[in-house]
Amino acid sequence: MYTSVADQTTDQLGGPLSVLVRQKRDHVKLHDLIEQLRGTTGEDQAAVLLDIYRLVFPHAFAEESVLWPVMRRVLPDGGELTLEVEREHQEVNELVQKLEGLADGSPERADVLGRLTEVLDDDVRDEEDALFPRLQARVTRRELQVLGVLWELVRRIAPTRAHPVVARRPPGNVVAALPLSVLDRARDVVDHALLGAPGVLEPALHRVSSVLTRASHAVELLPIMRAGEDPSTRYVAGRPPFPWGTAVVAGAAVGLLVAAARKGTRSVG
Repeated sequence: MYTSVADQTTDQLGGPLSVLVRQKRDHVKLHDLIEQLRGTTGEDQAAVLLDIYRLVFPHAFAEESVLWPVMRRVLPDGGELTLEVEREHQEVNELVQKLEGLADGSPERADVLGRLTEVLDDDVRDEEDALFPRLQARVTRRELQVLGVLWELVRRIAPTRAHPVVARRPPGNVVAALPLSVLDRARDVVDHALLGAPGVLEPALHRVSSVLTRASHAVELLPIMRAGEDPSTRYVAGRPPFPWGTAVVAGAAVGLLVAAARKGTRSVG
């Protein structure tokens, strides 16, 4: 009989560096954010969703890149267990992409938000009650700590937005990490600036955010980004030709943002 990660102390989970402790900490943060999300609208809802995305997507990306390959190796049924969670991650990606196309206050938006929080809750329970206790029984305390450090490193450079086309397994998700992380984190800066920005700046910020979004979706369509995925987590959608023009504009926009940030830093200094 396994004990849920939620019911174990930091020491029982392998100490502060353990991947299980890090996972549990993120799950607590996610629970708090979901509670904040309930009943919100407009900019308040957008701000909480942005925080959820920046927590959930790097977290899941690091799981798929670092933890699930280990679980498939050390557990007899690791393939089946991790595939179920990968399907949940895929649904989260698809729900968020759908959510971003819905107007604030629309009835369908409320339904998608409700399903999103339900899947996130299910994912946490599956991991804490089934997957992680099984992993804990098969690896040493030292190995949990090493996995924790590797997981944290990957999380810090992982994409922060929904990418349903990208494979949930290596090598596709590993190859996608750098380009999508750069685009996503630039978009995060722009979208944070949009919250409460003066009206005169909103059109320009919206345009930059839109360009970065289109560029990241274009990168998703590169064939290598889908390498290694299980057919059951494949996103079925139209596959337009790669828009190189959008990618070039996005690269220029990122360069301008970086240059502006550096200039601001020098001015402050």
